[in-house]
Amino acid sequence: MTEAPPWIVDDPFALVLVGPMWREIADLVTSLFPARLERRANAGLAMRSRFAEDRLQAGTFDQYVMLGAGLDSFVWRRPDLLGSLRVFEIDHPASQAWKLERVDELGLPTSANHIFVSVDFEHASLREALDSAAFDRERVTLFSWLGVTPYLTLGAIEETLRTVRSCPSGSEVVFTYAPLEELLGTDDRETLAIVAGLTAASSEPLRTFFRPEDVDALTARCGLQVADHADHAALVRDYFAERTDGLRPWGVEHLVAATVP
Repeated sequence: MTEAPPWIVDDPFALVLVGPMWREIADLVTSLFPARLERRANAGLAMRSRFAEDRLQAGTFDQYVMLGAGLDSFVWRRPDLLGSLRVFEIDHPASQAWKLERVDELGLPTSANHIFVSVDFEHASLREALDSAAFDRERVTLFSWLGVTPYLTLGAIEETLRTVRSCPSGSEVVFTYAPLEELLGTDDRETLAIVAGLTAASSEPLRTFFRPEDVDALTARCGLQVADHADHAALVRDYFAERTDGLRPWGVEHLVAATVP
């Protein structure tokens, strides 16, 4: 489903990266989600990327680490943010292999400052994976960790946040988490039920849900300071106020920005 401008994220590479199977995926999503829920999901996915990239643009970071990068086309659609920035794309080996195959087939440009790193967050150390990829732990870094934590155990989430904490003061992580079902509205409960049914049949079921205060406690326990535990109404005001079509993002994910003190 394509929305009219103004777009939250303008991504001309999305369908190209997915390749010919994009229509099959689109048909599957349409068959599973009522139109109103599909629109809210699309809006939420775009909003979380925009939020992370706005934090990147507002800061003075030397490195950008995309945890669970998937088919994100950041390096090709946002050349205005690259400069001397080193970008590390971290993802599960299978997902990353598919992306690299598409990048090669399409002839998309890469550089020495664009590094791909394969890692399974549940079974491997992110810290060791970054070290093996010449990640510079002395440089101020922004970590973008979107749509991943619900699929991980609490231990794996803590390990990643502590890795962020090992970076210099001013480094930051932007991440999403799934709130407990009891905190969701009717539409978001329906969305969660659909997503949970899909993931339960896969090798990556939904595992971890939080109350907002528990996320604040978790980040503090890992040595980080919450800079922005984004309020849903504020996000709507920031990113959707100019729209006249009533488009609003889902609430099955909440956004947090936490910094290294």
